[in-house]
Amino acid sequence: MGKIELRKWTFHDKENLMAICNAVNRGYLSNRLPFPYTESDAKWWLDMVEEHDGKDGIFRAVLVDGTIVGNISVEQKSDVYGKDAEIGYLLITEKWSQGIMTEAVGQICNLAFSSLDIIRITGLVYEPNSGSRRVLEKNGFILEGILKHAVVKDGSIYNLCIYGKLR
Repeated sequence: MGKIELRKWTFHDKENLMAICNAVNRGYLSNRLPFPYTESDAKWWLDMVEEHDGKDGIFRAVLVDGTIVGNISVEQKSDVYGKDAEIGYLLITEKWSQGIMTEAVGQICNLAFSSLDIIRITGLVYEPNSGSRRVLEKNGFILEGILKHAVVKDGSIYNLCIYGKLR
């Protein structure tokens, strides 16, 4: 599996960010991730990360043996949901089912709970995405509910699983 680490994103990572965002399987990702993922998309995202990292979010590159293979974040919500944060992650397909994201989720949850003013982390997963569901469950997330027919993606309708992890 190799050495798995999380590292802060830098502007030097722009090409790597573009490469993984253009290569990743989008079947279970939000449509807010542009495709194709352009240099201006990468610049916008890296600017946002620089502004928010450590304040109301934790944003990290996922590395295996020093190579960026994915992205992971925990973003704090606002208003009455301000003590909650949402986790999101993506991993290039060639690295699926190797325990990489399970390790990365564990690391970022520890980091988020220690550095953000939150009491829970929420994970939202399309019901058929069994790999992502296992990643959350292995990290102590509990299935709290299922929203029926809540997601329409590429012409398919999915139930949305709501997972929670308390501090």
